[in-house]
Amino acid sequence: MEATRRVALYVLPVLFILTDVSSRFIHIPSLVRHGTEQNPLLLSVETSFSLDVAKIQGTWSHTNPSGTRTVLVTFTNSTKIINMVRRNHLLFEPPKVSLLILRLNQDDEGDYHLSLNVEFHNRTVITEDKVIHVTVDVPVSGPLIEKTPSYPVIEDKANVTWTCSVQRGTRVVFQWQRDGLPLKPSDRHHFSQDNSMLLINPVKKEDRGAYCCVVNNSVSQSKYSRTMDLSIYYGPYNLKVNSGQGLRTGEVLTINPGELVFLECQADSNPPNSYVWISKSHNESEIITEGPQLEVQLYRLAQAEEYLCRAFNNETQKQDEAQFTLVVASLGTGKEKHTQDGVSVSPVAVIAVCSLFIISCVLLFFIRRTCHPKRVLMSIYNRPFSEQKRPHRSGKFDTAT
Repeated sequence: MEATRRVALYVLPVLFILTDVSSRFIHIPSLVRHGTEQNPLLLSVETSFSLDVAKIQGTWSHTNPSGTRTVLVTFTNSTKIINMVRRNHLLFEPPKVSLLILRLNQDDEGDYHLSLNVEFHNRTVITEDKVIHVTVDVPVSGPLIEKTPSYPVIEDKANVTWTCSVQRGTRVVFQWQRDGLPLKPSDRHHFSQDNSMLLINPVKKEDRGAYCCVVNNSVSQSKYSRTMDLSIYYGPYNLKVNSGQGLRTGEVLTINPGELVFLECQADSNPPNSYVWISKSHNESEIITEGPQLEVQLYRLAQAEEYLCRAFNNETQKQDEAQFTLVVASLGTGKEKHTQDGVSVSPVAVIAVCSLFIISCVLLFFIRRTCHPKRVLMSIYNRPFSEQKRPHRSGKFDTAT
């Protein structure tokens, strides 16, 4: 048995060289290892030959991302020399070739190079070189969000920069949300390469909302920053004049003589607009009042007059105007009043319809009472006998002589 074993040890290296399959004698399960800070990590190496009968000599070394190379362990079958700086950080037990890192930190990231010489009994020496790439991930901390500038900005005139940062974490993935929905790149939304910065240039009304930053990495679940509101000065937009009285047709408002009119001017704006009401007559303009509401006094309702509502935003320096004509005319008691929701029916028309319905019901009752077949027969039966024997006269001419 011993002789067979020795023959195998002599033959295997020869076949190993002739067939060029030396990597089958050393197997590393994974050439890329991902670890987490403060956790152990085993750089496992498997051999397909007995380490008790073959002589080995090797080294483990580490090359950090900046390119600096450090020898960690030099070893043989029964001896080891561990770098004194790393001796409390590494565990190596020959004749096994695997290397254990006890507690990972970010300095452990990089390439681990194993150089191994194996000598068999026939003096054949085989050299193996393997490299394992190690990454060390640090759990991500809660994100911090900042906005520049911190004060409200004016639509179409300013831009806003959002910045997201974390105190700890590696290979962090950043994402931006507005009102709980993810933001994507556009012609106005620009992201940095790692998505940690968002530039909105220029800002628009639709950019208003609550912003937050979401971060995660391979060893951490998603974490959310606090939300921050983006306030934007805009408008005025969609200016209109509303009134609960009269008949509105386009830009003309018709009212009954003597009717008091209340008008309200509204527009979408931030901050709220300042309003001015202007009366225009005989090519002259007169400022009536300021504010969103206008009450037209009775003495002003004697004739047609043009009015104008002007809205002005002090921050955006933009303004808009809505013009209409107020006409005094008798609309009648049964007039149709047009509202924003539709047409309302006159009370007089309702009364007329109800009256016709009642009259129709009364007539139908009397007709049915008069023409009932049973009552007609009873009327004929109750007549005197002489009346029943009267000759019958038809509407046709009698031809008998």
